[in-house]
Amino acid sequence: MQRMCLGVLLTFIVGLLAACGGGDSPAGGPPGDALVVRMLYGSEKQAWIEAVTPAFNDQQNQSTGGKPIYVEAVPMGSAESLDLIIAGQDQPAICGPASSILLPIARQRWSSANAGDDLIEDTPPPVVLSPVVIAMWQPMAEALGWPDTPLGWSDIAELTRSGETWADYGHPEWGAFKFGHTHPDYSNSGITSILATTYAATGKTRDLTAAEVQQEEVRDFLAAVESGVIHYGESTGFFGRQMFNRGPGYLSAAVLYENLVVESYDESLYPNRPLPVVAIYPKEGTFWSDHPFAILDAPWVDDELQEAAAQYRDYLLAQSQQEQALAFGFRPADTSIPVSAPIIPENGVDPNEPQTLLEVPEAEVIETVRDIWGETKKRVEVQVILDTSGSMEEEGRLESAKQALNNFIGQLADEDELGIVTFNETTTELTPLSPLGEKRDQVITRVGGLFPGGGTRLIDTVSEVYEEMQDLPRGERIRAIVVLSDGADTESDGTAQALTEMLAQDQEGYSIKVFTIAYGTGSDVDVNLMEAIAESSGARSYQSGPDQIQQVYRDIGTFF
Repeated sequence: MQRMCLGVLLTFIVGLLAACGGGDSPAGGPPGDALVVRMLYGSEKQAWIEAVTPAFNDQQNQSTGGKPIYVEAVPMGSAESLDLIIAGQDQPAICGPASSILLPIARQRWSSANAGDDLIEDTPPPVVLSPVVIAMWQPMAEALGWPDTPLGWSDIAELTRSGETWADYGHPEWGAFKFGHTHPDYSNSGITSILATTYAATGKTRDLTAAEVQQEEVRDFLAAVESGVIHYGESTGFFGRQMFNRGPGYLSAAVLYENLVVESYDESLYPNRPLPVVAIYPKEGTFWSDHPFAILDAPWVDDELQEAAAQYRDYLLAQSQQEQALAFGFRPADTSIPVSAPIIPENGVDPNEPQTLLEVPEAEVIETVRDIWGETKKRVEVQVILDTSGSMEEEGRLESAKQALNNFIGQLADEDELGIVTFNETTTELTPLSPLGEKRDQVITRVGGLFPGGGTRLIDTVSEVYEEMQDLPRGERIRAIVVLSDGADTESDGTAQALTEMLAQDQEGYSIKVFTIAYGTGSDVDVNLMEAIAESSGARSYQSGPDQIQQVYRDIGTFF
């Protein structure tokens, strides 16, 4: 992994030079007279962008108006960035999602809202490439016949639809087959996953139609693949980190990018990765994550900004920056640069793949696939644990939390199961874990009637809810707990260590994920405890004040 280490070194050196240079600019910001070119881009290429952009800014290239050009690069989920732009909530000059797949819908939505105007050129150039792959632990892939037997989406569907476990392949110690991909509404790899699965169900590689997507056998095929999912999520990187750090008991396979498989061999990032990982290039075909560089044709982007953005694009496509992208596990968009280390078999990938590429469908087809997925996706059993102690009265915390919780309830389908438990110095079941549809209005009304008072019995409440949920029949649903608390525990008999050890002991991948929200801005919030609870269960922890709580609940909802 010498090339990966080189990438890390480059990041450090360029960052150091940026810190030492640019004497006319404030620390961490542009010169006062700069033309700021804002870019929202897919976070998958964050390490590369952060390595090369400071050097561009230090060059102080001149705009057509004679101003030094300064690029402000902001990483975020690809779908999220496009949503913000179309809603007018962010006004960048450049949009750089992970894939062109998202662009047809963005063009259509913008055109509908803006009298037919265009937002993005038809074919913005890619700046780096990385194929979408199924990342799998090498011994598991070999048990399925890899590399001699081509594998793909149909094999995933067969594994989940048949009810087979790894015992059927001679490995009872591996338990059930556990699969993961991100949420199609928020992540590029999520939408590419369900599109590729749909293509596989039809046996086609191009010219997919909405009518074909709506066929019953296609719906059944997609449902079969989704039945193996342990949870969704908004971040491809989160899936990769969890899989590589927690091992095959957490995930057998996940839809990731080739560069993340390469990254898994970087021992500085994953010193305890238990087994080697390989990239499976689905036999039915896959998509490039082609990272288009789209200079927007929007009212806030004038000619000077467009020309400055073009200078930055040309800089990223220059040989030096393209070679640095290769060091981070991406394939250069400049095809004159040969694909070489670290994209080599020793890092679990095949530079000669993929052999079959899928065509990006029309916007109508993408929307239809998304709708069918929404009907066939795996459902959830979620227990919400809400702190109603006296400190929740401060800053209107409880009122904001109640509103956010009701919006979260609105994200769940009628078929999903929801339970709510509140706690102060005692624990109260507001509603039992049961299907939401028949009680939705009643639950929202009961949440609205909550008021603060009393102490904080956090540890014992989480322990009790977790144990009760574990005792229920496992079923075929994503299982999760969402905990919100604004203070340190004052009333529990149990210890944090006992709780986290209990949460960590189930390594079957279907363990209950406990998402935590350390709520409020004061020093009373036990952030370390909330992080330990989430991490021990394989979930995420958040910190939030009343102003951010809506977004936090929305983010948690992407896992379902």
